[in-house]
Amino acid sequence: MNNRQLGILALVAAGMVLWAVVQAQLTGGGHAAPSGPAYLIQGLDPGSIDSITVGQGKDTVTLKRQEGQFVVTSEKNYPADTKQINDLISKSLDIKTSEVYTDNPKNHEDLEVSEAKARGVVKFFKSDGSLLTGVVVGKSQEAGQESYVRLASGDAVYLAENAPFFRTKALDYVDQEIANVKREDVNAVTVTTSEGTYKLLPEKQGDGVVLEGMSADQKLKANDAKSVLTALMSLRFDDVNRPADIRGLSFDHQYVCRLNNSTEYRLKLAQKGEKTYLLCEAEYTSLAKVTINPNQVDSPEELKKKEAVLLAQENAQKFTLRHKDWVYEIPDWKAKFLTKKQSELYEEKPKQAEQKAETPKQEPADAQAAPAEPNQPAPTTQPVPPSQPAPAVQSSEPNKPA
Repeated sequence: MNNRQLGILALVAAGMVLWAVVQAQLTGGGHAAPSGPAYLIQGLDPGSIDSITVGQGKDTVTLKRQEGQFVVTSEKNYPADTKQINDLISKSLDIKTSEVYTDNPKNHEDLEVSEAKARGVVKFFKSDGSLLTGVVVGKSQEAGQESYVRLASGDAVYLAENAPFFRTKALDYVDQEIANVKREDVNAVTVTTSEGTYKLLPEKQGDGVVLEGMSADQKLKANDAKSVLTALMSLRFDDVNRPADIRGLSFDHQYVCRLNNSTEYRLKLAQKGEKTYLLCEAEYTSLAKVTINPNQVDSPEELKKKEAVLLAQENAQKFTLRHKDWVYEIPDWKAKFLTKKQSELYEEKPKQAEQKAETPKQEPADAQAAPAEPNQPAPTTQPVPPSQPAPAVQSSEPNKPA
């Protein structure tokens, strides 16, 4: 066989291979040759991301960069939680593919990697609105751990192990915690309601609670008092609004929690219908000032005290700056302790008369004796005189001895 015949055979063989590949792609029934593990997204600079969308259609959550941080546009531009943003970007960048399954867009519906049917869609945009990149996560393979994924800008569908789940609610991307104060840090709590103002103090020993000024004939509901004292433990919100978005609120309840380090958390509460709304701020109230003298060497104890004061001042300022422009809707179970009236902290104390009534009445000792027999006089007990000689008996008849 000469060189010309060999060349013809090579061309025919190449044509047959090409035809087989085209047929496999059109039918979706075959796999392309494995290309080895590789990251789906490559070369993304997080600093170039101006906005992110998660989900699709009406359930889309939009995260927008503003003044160096991301905000949740559907929640009145409330600041997004940096940890959640970093987690979202990391999950997207960590998707590792094993092979190309198909690059025919006609197969997207069946593999559920079309945006309408996908179980996860994340897109990253530039400041001009153009798409940087994105991922679409489809269904999992039958009897397998791999899922179908593709880039939002491409048609090729890949197989990936451990494809991530993306949260699709706006509040998933904010920090819903308002405050989290430990009981051992609480110095006093003052509550003002329509009934007036009262003050709760933690017991010096144990975990009990004292109501300042409570009279001796009153009894405190221990569990309710503890719940009021520790109401700032894991205080979270259900929704957030701008003050201008809610009208007709009267913040006539107040809750002030003073900590041992002189920080005061001040909450104002309003109730409208079945909802409770909250405004909050914090202030470091100590008049003590931290002075730093470069010519003075402080002991480790003094340095620790100064650091604690500076940290308390900073935390109070950060708390106020974060919350000062927002009105929070809080859950009912937490609101009832922040607004509890003083009269609701008392329980009835048993009265002394009621205690006596419960004691069985004691019968006199002689009343417990056995009753006398019928038709017989009751026995009597008389003292017996001491023994004496019997007196002489005088006879009425003369000359007879007695």
